[in-house]
Amino acid sequence: MYKNILVPLAFGEDSDARIKSATAVAQRLATEDARITFLHVMEQVPGYAVSYLPADYTAQARLAIESELNDIAAVVPGGVGLVVSGHSGRTILDWAADNPVDLIVIASHLPGMQDLLLGSTAAQVVRHAQCAVHVLR
Repeated sequence: MYKNILVPLAFGEDSDARIKSATAVAQRLATEDARITFLHVMEQVPGYAVSYLPADYTAQARLAIESELNDIAAVVPGGVGLVVSGHSGRTILDWAADNPVDLIVIASHLPGMQDLLLGSTAAQVVRHAQCAVHVLR
């Protein structure tokens, strides 16, 4: 059983199913008084694309994601939603290292040829995390 669980979430195709699965696993592995942090990493919009987006795109996207994370966390005892900026794999690892994380529950999806078994973010987290990692396939 784990007291501090990090659940990195990505939104997109089939994300509802992955979010439900990750949430269920985190709750199953949590102690009664656990803190479950639902984390989304917002990656920087490439420079070539910025000029095609509305000026407040990043702020509005962040607010929408924060709202969705807070809705997810609100129904989980000890749940907290958090949005941070950075590169997904590195930022998840850094956040886990800087906070008392006992377990990371991460979904792996859409692997490329270089990542035959795990998605690139999940593979990076598995390889470099300093705590237990539970991968959902």
